Amino acid sequence: MSDPTGPIPAAQCVLITGGTKGLGLELVRDTLAQGAKVATFSRSLTPEIEALRKEHPDRLFVASLDINDEAGAKTFLKDASAALGPIDSLVNNAAIGQDSMHLHTSPERIAQIVQTNLTAPLILTRAFIRHAMAKVGRGRIVMVTSICAQRGYSGLVAYSATKGGLDSAMRTLAREMHGRFMVNSVAPGFFDSEMSSVLGTEQLSTIARRTPSGRMVTPTNIAPVVRSLLFDDTNMNGQVVVIDGGGSI
Repeated sequence: MSDPTGPIPAAQCVLITGGTKGLGLELVRDTLAQGAKVATFSRSLTPEIEALRKEHPDRLFVASLDINDEAGAKTFLKDASAALGPIDSLVNNAAIGQDSMHLHTSPERIAQIVQTNLTAPLILTRAFIRHAMAKVGRGRIVMVTSICAQRGYSGLVAYSATKGGLDSAMRTLAREMHGRFMVNSVAPGFFDSEMSSVLGTEQLSTIARRTPSGRMVTPTNIAPVVRSLLFDDTNMNGQVVVIDGGGSI
C-alpha cells in the first residue's frame, strides 16, 4: 500500500450508526448542517429522524436495522451508496448500556454487550473500509467510546471493556491504514441520555458536582468535536479526545 500525500478531503457522505435519537440524532443534524449527506440506521426509527428525512430527502438515507445484522449492514451500505453516492466516512455511535454489577451480570448479557458494542462495530468498520477503498480511496472514521474506557465506574464492567476495546482497535487501525483513513475516538463523559439514566438521579448529580466545569456533558458539546474530525484538516490520527468537563483530571 503506497503512502498517500496531502490531507484527507472533508467528509462528503457519512454513515452514522444509531442516529435516530440522543447523541446519534444530534450528530446526524450537525453533519447535515455542514452540507454533507448522511446514511443512518437504528433498530427503531423515531419521529425526529422521520422529520429530518422529509426535510432532506436527497441527503438523508434512513433504515431500521440492528447493528448485529451483518448481512443487513452490507445491504444497507449498498443501498445507501446507491441513493447518496459513495460513503467516505463512518461514525460508530450505536451501543447498548449496562446497569448491573459484574457479579450479577449473566454470561448471556456480557456476550450481548460485547457483540453489540465491540464485535459488530468492528465488522461494520471492515465493510465500510472495503467500500470506501473501492469507491473513494480515502476517508475518516470516528469511534464514539466513553470515559468509562479510562476510568472505573461501578456497574459498567462489560460496557467499559467494549469501549476500551474500540479505543485500542482505533489506534491499531490508524496505523494499519497508513494515512488513507484518519481514525480517531471521541470519549464523552456521562451525559443525559437513555443509556445514562440507569445510573439514577443521585449518581448523575454526584458526577455533575464533581466535574470541574460544574455541569455534565451534552450532545451539543460532543457534536463539534466529531464535526472537526470529519471536516477539518486536523492531522489527528489514532487519538482519543475526551469530552467530560474535566471530570477525569
